[in-house]
Amino acid sequence: MSKTRSTKKARAKRVTGKTPPPENNWIAEMQRIRDARDEAAFAAVFAHFAPRVKGFLINSGADAGMAEECAQEVMTTLWNKAHMFDPARASLATWIFTIARNRRIDALRKQRRPEPEDLPWGNEPEPPQDEVLGLQQESAQLATALAQLPEKQRALVERAYFADLTHSEIAAETGLPLGTIKSRLRLALDRLRHAMT
Repeated sequence: MSKTRSTKKARAKRVTGKTPPPENNWIAEMQRIRDARDEAAFAAVFAHFAPRVKGFLINSGADAGMAEECAQEVMTTLWNKAHMFDPARASLATWIFTIARNRRIDALRKQRRPEPEDLPWGNEPEPPQDEVLGLQQESAQLATALAQLPEKQRALVERAYFADLTHSEIAAETGLPLGTIKSRLRLALDRLRHAMT
C-alpha cells in the first residue's frame, strides 16, 4: 500500500472513527441502494461523499451556498438514479464526481441566462390564416422529418428539445458520453434542416 493511501486511511479513521471501506464495499452499498432502497447504505455513502463533493465544488470556484446546493442535488441524483451506476465503467467516486461536475456546469449556465422579458398581458390579435396554415404545414413537415431520423438520434432530439434536458442530464440518464450525445444531435439537426428546406 502506498504511503499516500495509508495516510489518507489514517486521516479518515481519525475523523470518522472508522477506516473507510474499500471501493468494492462502496459498490456493495450502491447495490443495496439500487436493489432495496436501503437508507442505511445511502446514509453511509452520503456521509462519506457529500462533504467531499462540497469541497470539490468549492475548490472549483463555487461559493459555499452553491456548493452545498449542488452537493445535495448530486446525492439526490445518486439515490434516484442508483440503477444507472455501472461499476464496470467507473468507480463510485468517479461517477459521483462526474455528476457533481455536470451539476456545477448546469448551475453556471443558469446563472448566465438572461432574465426573460416581461410578456404582455391581454388579448392578442389572431394571426392571419395564411400564417396559421404555414405553421401547421411546417409542423407536419417537421414531424415527418423527425420520424425519419434514426432511432438513436430521434431519442436524443426528443430528450434535448421536447423534454428540455441538458446534455449532461441526458448523459446521466442514458450513460452515453457527452461527445456522442453532441455529435448525434448535430447530425440529427443537420438532417432536420435539410428536410425542412
